[in-house]
Amino acid sequence: MTKALLLVDIQNDFSPSGALPVPEGDVIVPVVNQLIPLFEHVIATKDWHPAKHASFASVQGKTPGEVIDLSGIPQVMWPDHCVQNTQGAEFIAGLDLSRITHIVTKGTHPDVDSYSGFFDNQRFHATGLAEYLSSHGISDLYIVGLATDYCVKFTALDACSLCFNTWVVQDACRGVELNPGDCDRAWQEMQAAGCHLTTSQQLLNR
Repeated sequence: MTKALLLVDIQNDFSPSGALPVPEGDVIVPVVNQLIPLFEHVIATKDWHPAKHASFASVQGKTPGEVIDLSGIPQVMWPDHCVQNTQGAEFIAGLDLSRITHIVTKGTHPDVDSYSGFFDNQRFHATGLAEYLSSHGISDLYIVGLATDYCVKFTALDACSLCFNTWVVQDACRGVELNPGDCDRAWQEMQAAGCHLTTSQQLLNR
Protein backbone atom coordinates (compact mmCIF):
# COMPACT_ATOMS: atom_id res chain seq x y z
CA MET A 1 0.00 0.00 0.00
CA THR A 2 1.17 3.52 -0.78
CA LYS A 3 0.45 6.41 1.55
CA ALA A 4 0.33 10.18 1.09
CA LEU A 5 0.14 13.21 3.35
CA LEU A 6 -2.47 15.77 2.31
CA LEU A 7 -1.96 19.35 3.52
CA VAL A 8 -5.30 21.17 3.44
CA ASP A 9 -5.27 24.95 2.97
CA ILE A 10 -2.32 25.87 5.20
CA GLN A 11 -2.47 29.43 3.85
CA ASN A 12 -1.82 32.92 5.19
CA ASP A 13 -5.45 34.00 5.20
CA PHE A 14 -6.25 31.13 7.59
CA SER A 15 -3.50 32.13 10.03
CA PRO A 16 -4.54 34.05 13.17
CA SER A 17 -3.66 37.37 11.48
CA GLY A 18 -5.29 36.47 8.16
CA ALA A 19 -8.49 37.59 6.48
CA LEU A 20 -10.38 34.51 7.70
CA PRO A 21 -8.48 33.71 10.87
CA VAL A 22 -8.42 30.18 12.26
CA PRO A 23 -7.42 30.33 15.95
CA GLU A 24 -3.97 28.79 16.33
CA GLY A 25 -3.92 28.08 12.62
CA ASP A 26 -0.18 28.71 12.51
CA VAL A 27 0.75 26.37 15.37
CA ILE A 28 0.18 23.30 13.21
CA VAL A 29 3.10 24.21 10.93
CA PRO A 30 5.89 22.67 13.03
CA VAL A 31 3.74 19.59 13.62
CA VAL A 32 3.14 19.18 9.89
CA ASN A 33 6.84 19.72 9.17
CA GLN A 34 7.66 16.80 11.48
CA LEU A 35 5.30 14.54 9.56
CA ILE A 36 6.36 15.46 6.02
CA PRO A 37 9.56 13.32 5.97
CA LEU A 38 7.48 10.22 6.77
CA PHE A 39 5.79 10.33 3.35
CA GLU A 40 7.00 9.84 -0.19
CA HIS A 41 3.98 11.72 -1.53
CA VAL A 42 3.08 15.11 -0.03
CA ILE A 43 0.15 16.91 -1.64
CA ALA A 44 -1.21 20.34 -0.75
CA THR A 45 -4.55 21.99 -1.46
CA LYS A 46 -4.98 25.72 -1.85
CA ASP A 47 -8.13 27.78 -1.68
CA TRP A 48 -7.72 29.81 -4.88
CA HIS A 49 -10.68 32.12 -5.31
CA PRO A 50 -11.35 34.68 -8.03
CA ALA A 51 -11.72 38.20 -6.64
CA LYS A 52 -15.52 38.30 -6.84
CA HIS A 53 -16.28 34.84 -5.53
CA ALA A 54 -19.93 34.13 -4.68
CA SER A 55 -19.02 32.96 -1.17
CA PHE A 56 -17.66 36.39 -0.23
CA ALA A 57 -19.94 38.45 2.00
CA SER A 58 -18.76 41.59 0.21
CA VAL A 59 -20.10 40.27 -3.10
CA GLN A 60 -23.51 39.35 -1.69
CA GLY A 61 -23.93 42.44 0.50
CA LYS A 62 -24.04 40.23 3.59
CA THR A 63 -22.21 39.98 6.90
CA PRO A 64 -19.56 37.29 7.36
CA GLY A 65 -21.08 34.33 9.15
CA GLU A 66 -24.54 34.73 7.60
CA VAL A 67 -25.87 31.77 5.63
CA ILE A 68 -27.60 32.19 2.27
CA ASP A 69 -29.00 29.82 -0.34
CA LEU A 70 -26.49 29.53 -3.18
CA SER A 71 -27.69 27.42 -6.12
CA GLY A 72 -29.87 25.37 -3.81
CA ILE A 73 -27.45 24.65 -0.96
CA PRO A 74 -26.65 26.62 2.22
CA GLN A 75 -23.56 28.79 1.86
CA VAL A 76 -21.76 30.50 4.73
CA MET A 77 -20.73 34.04 3.87
CA TRP A 78 -16.98 34.49 4.34
CA PRO A 79 -14.69 37.51 4.35
CA ASP A 80 -12.75 37.91 1.11
CA HIS A 81 -9.92 35.40 1.44
CA CYS A 82 -7.33 33.42 -0.52
CA VAL A 83 -7.81 35.51 -3.65
CA GLN A 84 -5.73 34.21 -6.53
CA ASN A 85 -2.18 35.58 -6.72
CA THR A 86 -2.37 37.46 -3.41
CA GLN A 87 -0.16 37.05 -0.37
CA GLY A 88 -3.14 35.75 1.59
CA ALA A 89 -3.38 32.75 -0.71
CA GLU A 90 0.25 31.74 -0.20
CA PHE A 91 1.35 29.04 2.21
CA ILE A 92 2.01 30.06 5.82
CA ALA A 93 5.65 31.01 6.37
CA GLY A 94 7.77 28.21 7.75
CA LEU A 95 5.84 25.38 6.11
CA ASP A 96 8.30 22.97 4.47
CA LEU A 97 7.47 23.25 0.78
CA SER A 98 10.51 21.34 -0.46
CA ARG A 99 8.81 17.92 -0.50
CA ILE A 100 5.40 18.92 -1.83
CA THR A 101 4.93 16.82 -4.95
CA HIS A 102 1.60 18.18 -6.15
CA ILE A 103 -0.64 21.22 -5.49
CA VAL A 104 -4.42 21.16 -6.00
CA THR A 105 -6.30 24.45 -6.31
CA LYS A 106 -9.96 24.64 -5.34
CA GLY A 107 -12.69 27.25 -5.14
CA THR A 108 -11.66 28.49 -8.56
CA HIS A 109 -15.18 28.61 -10.01
CA PRO A 110 -16.75 32.00 -9.19
CA ASP A 111 -20.27 30.74 -8.48
CA VAL A 112 -19.67 27.75 -6.21
CA ASP A 113 -17.49 27.20 -3.13
CA SER A 114 -15.24 24.19 -2.63
CA TYR A 115 -14.54 23.02 0.89
CA SER A 116 -13.35 19.58 -0.19
CA GLY A 117 -10.05 18.97 -1.89
CA PHE A 118 -11.87 16.59 -4.25
CA PHE A 119 -15.01 18.41 -5.46
CA ASP A 120 -16.81 21.72 -5.29
CA ASN A 121 -19.75 21.95 -2.89
CA GLN A 122 -22.23 21.23 -5.68
CA ARG A 123 -20.10 18.35 -6.98
CA PHE A 124 -20.24 19.98 -10.41
CA HIS A 125 -16.45 19.99 -10.81
CA ALA A 126 -13.73 17.62 -9.63
CA THR A 127 -10.30 19.02 -8.75
CA GLY A 128 -8.34 16.09 -10.15
CA LEU A 129 -7.09 15.03 -6.71
CA ALA A 130 -8.73 11.59 -6.81
CA GLU A 131 -7.26 10.89 -10.23
CA TYR A 132 -3.81 12.00 -9.06
CA LEU A 133 -3.94 9.71 -6.03
CA SER A 134 -5.14 6.75 -8.05
CA SER A 135 -2.58 7.25 -10.81
CA HIS A 136 0.19 7.13 -8.19
CA GLY A 137 -1.19 4.02 -6.54
CA ILE A 138 -2.01 5.85 -3.31
CA SER A 139 -4.47 3.98 -1.13
CA ASP A 140 -3.85 5.52 2.31
CA LEU A 141 -4.39 9.23 2.89
CA TYR A 142 -3.33 11.13 5.99
CA ILE A 143 -4.94 14.57 6.27
CA VAL A 144 -3.72 17.64 8.15
CA GLY A 145 -4.56 21.35 7.88
CA LEU A 146 -7.25 24.00 8.13
CA ALA A 147 -10.00 24.12 9.06
CA THR A 148 -11.17 21.04 10.96
CA ASP A 149 -14.87 21.87 10.72
CA TYR A 150 -14.90 22.84 7.03
CA CYS A 151 -12.22 21.96 4.50
CA VAL A 152 -10.54 19.21 6.50
CA LYS A 153 -13.89 17.59 7.29
CA PHE A 154 -15.28 17.68 3.76
CA THR A 155 -11.99 16.50 2.26
CA ALA A 156 -11.91 13.58 4.68
CA LEU A 157 -15.55 12.68 4.03
CA ASP A 158 -14.96 12.65 0.28
CA ALA A 159 -11.78 10.62 0.68
CA CYS A 160 -13.72 7.98 2.60
CA SER A 161 -16.56 7.97 0.08
CA LEU A 162 -14.01 7.41 -2.69
CA CYS A 163 -12.68 4.38 -0.80
CA PHE A 164 -9.31 5.77 0.25
CA ASN A 165 -8.15 4.57 3.66
CA THR A 166 -8.34 7.88 5.48
CA TRP A 167 -6.70 9.13 8.65
CA VAL A 168 -7.00 12.66 10.07
CA VAL A 169 -4.17 13.85 12.32
CA GLN A 170 -6.02 15.72 15.04
CA ASP A 171 -3.18 17.77 16.53
CA ALA A 172 -2.19 18.89 13.02
CA CYS A 173 -5.59 20.51 12.42
CA ARG A 174 -7.39 23.54 13.82
CA GLY A 175 -10.99 24.69 13.37
CA VAL A 176 -12.94 27.90 12.81
CA GLU A 177 -15.69 27.07 15.35
CA LEU A 178 -18.28 29.55 14.08
CA ASN A 179 -20.57 27.76 16.51
CA PRO A 180 -19.36 26.18 19.77
CA GLY A 181 -18.86 22.46 19.33
CA ASP A 182 -18.42 22.54 15.55
CA CYS A 183 -15.06 20.77 15.74
CA ASP A 184 -16.35 18.05 18.05
CA ARG A 185 -19.25 17.45 15.68
CA ALA A 186 -16.82 17.37 12.74
CA TRP A 187 -14.70 14.68 14.40
CA GLN A 188 -17.83 12.64 15.05
CA GLU A 189 -18.99 13.00 11.44
CA MET A 190 -15.61 11.91 10.13
CA GLN A 191 -15.51 8.85 12.37
CA ALA A 192 -19.09 7.92 11.47
CA ALA A 193 -18.10 8.00 7.79
CA GLY A 194 -15.22 5.60 8.38
CA CYS A 195 -12.30 8.00 8.85
CA HIS A 196 -9.65 7.12 11.42
CA LEU A 197 -8.41 9.71 13.91
CA THR A 198 -4.77 9.72 14.93
CA THR A 199 -2.07 12.03 16.32
CA SER A 200 1.33 13.12 15.11
CA GLN A 201 3.00 11.29 17.98
CA GLN A 202 1.36 8.02 17.01
CA LEU A 203 2.70 8.41 13.47
CA LEU A 204 6.18 9.44 14.62
CA ASN A 205 6.37 6.45 16.97
CA ARG A 206 5.64 3.90 14.25
